[in-house]
Amino acid sequence: MWTDSQIQALRAALLHWYDREGRILPWRVRPEDRAAGATPDPYAIWLSEVMMQQTTIPHGTPYWHKFLTLYPTVEDLAAAPLDDVLTHWAGLGYYARARNLHKCAAIISEAHQGRFPETKAELLRLPGIGDYTASTIAAICFDQPESIVDGNVERVIARMHRVATPLPKAKPEIRRLAAALADPDRPGDYGQALMDLGATICTPRAPSCDLCPWSDECAAYAHGDMTAYPIKTPKKETPVRLGHAYVMLKDNQIWLRRRSEAGLLGGMMEVPGSDWQSERPDFSPPVEAEWSRLTAPVRHVFTHFELRLDIHLAQVMTDPPGDGRWVAVSALHTQALPSLFRKVLDRANVT
Repeated sequence: MWTDSQIQALRAALLHWYDREGRILPWRVRPEDRAAGATPDPYAIWLSEVMMQQTTIPHGTPYWHKFLTLYPTVEDLAAAPLDDVLTHWAGLGYYARARNLHKCAAIISEAHQGRFPETKAELLRLPGIGDYTASTIAAICFDQPESIVDGNVERVIARMHRVATPLPKAKPEIRRLAAALADPDRPGDYGQALMDLGATICTPRAPSCDLCPWSDECAAYAHGDMTAYPIKTPKKETPVRLGHAYVMLKDNQIWLRRRSEAGLLGGMMEVPGSDWQSERPDFSPPVEAEWSRLTAPVRHVFTHFELRLDIHLAQVMTDPPGDGRWVAVSALHTQALPSLFRKVLDRANVT
């Protein structure tokens, strides 16, 4: 373990590197901007953190800009219909996050008069805000002495200490080790600096150790086995589920229905279909018609499984049974359709 003087030196070296080399991101207030009086916007930071959790910054940034244009304040987001929010979220996946985003905005708008809570403990009471996001907002926006630990930080800390426990079991140990290093004086800049270090220098496959401000104290660098860390539990083989999608058309309209609020893609619109099973379900369309089956299934990978949907297409004369509605093909862009079902419609040439 390091001495207090070593920890102080590590903090100073990292912050000095960040002041020169830290990434310029649209939601970030750089140290020089802070010196000029600028302050981080908790709403902008929150949006960026929720959006970027499961995607890359290049993919997620246009969504961030779009949301800030459509909903400039947290009150605007709270007042928007959920369907609109889900529609604009389409392409970011994990739609439960979009529902929690909307729910959280309503609570901040109504219970907190549009102001974000300033402490981690208060932030954790809000829907969709977990340990990482709460720590990030508290540290960056309110200078709370919180330790920010994302996947990039896990990698840096695992290499610095050569953490022998595999992920994800190692997460509590890594959080404890990271907290011991966190800077209480510039917590927001320090947290962003450590994330930047992992994203740009201490990368997964080809770390640039000669440019790293922490290489002199890095145990993995000393042993020459940087890319062996963090150790990860071997991934299990991804299971495959099978199903059918029934694309029903009438007068340049398509029949869509809303998925249950609970479960995967909850509350989103969908093309009707079968359950998704390990064995192919029976072909059982909602209505009798002249069905044609497209040659190739649509494949879509979720977090825990791969889905393969056979697509069946028909022109129908009557309304299918159950809840649903006809939507003009020209208006599909206004619907909260997840990327899975946009793939289905693209494959069926319904655009």
